[in-house]
Amino acid sequence: MHLLLLVAALGLALGVRFLGLVEGVPNQTLSSFWRWSWTLGRFLFPPLLLLMTALAIVWMHPLANEAGIWNNRISYVISLGFLIGAGGLLGSQVFRAYKTQGQVRAFPLQGFDGQTGRLLDSPLPFIAQVGVWQPELVISQGLLDTLSPVHLQAVLLHEQAHRYYRDTFWFFWLGWLKQLTFWLPQTEHLWQELLLLRELRADRWAANRVDSLLLAEALYLLVSQVGSLSETFAAGLHNPAFPDRLSQRIDALLAEPQPWPPVNFSVWGWVALSCLPLATIPFHSLSHQHYCLML
Repeated sequence: MHLLLLVAALGLALGVRFLGLVEGVPNQTLSSFWRWSWTLGRFLFPPLLLLMTALAIVWMHPLANEAGIWNNRISYVISLGFLIGAGGLLGSQVFRAYKTQGQVRAFPLQGFDGQTGRLLDSPLPFIAQVGVWQPELVISQGLLDTLSPVHLQAVLLHEQAHRYYRDTFWFFWLGWLKQLTFWLPQTEHLWQELLLLRELRADRWAANRVDSLLLAEALYLLVSQVGSLSETFAAGLHNPAFPDRLSQRIDALLAEPQPWPPVNFSVWGWVALSCLPLATIPFHSLSHQHYCLML
């Protein structure tokens, strides 16, 4: 039965990834908020479902052994291996984040238009929030030399939006799920879409506090130097696989502002559904007790 549960979870995960991602689905005709909900839900559900299913199987395995169901050992080994691999991958990611933040703290502190950040002595344009829960702003000298004060203010507000939405924290966990289930279909596509929507959300937040045209001009100035930008920094501006990324951001900045609700109940619905395998644990315990009474 446990093996059947594992196969069903894998089949459902594959089905959700393919659902709605066929040619003709009007992703870009939706508002940014609903694109975010649609994309995040389908990115989160499959890996969370597999994790919860593996956890439930490992939890129920001792009772299955006592009941003499020997064929559940295959599903147990697979599930335990998956959870161990997930834990190892998470530990590796935590270590890399800790190491990166330690390197960032070696950079000198400096004030930038009312914000405090670390100055990176590099001619390449770079600005980002680096860290997980309490990220630090990192700005390169190359960026300061590239942008005028008004354009720099717009870009700083964009980075402040990332801090407001805790993007470094949430994308730390999303990045872990991406690495864990890179083998699932559409993983890279959904990840790139989330990166774009994250930038659209930060752009909109900044545009409510500064002239959106200034931010659009700043983006164009940075993309004009895309050949010298680091891969991480350029991800939100330019990607050969998504050539219209910049145009989408500029069009959104110049369009009528769209509301972005603070709470996304649809995404939490996906999360709740992914936890359903855990609900089988109490029923499994009851069936085990019934089996023992029959003996």
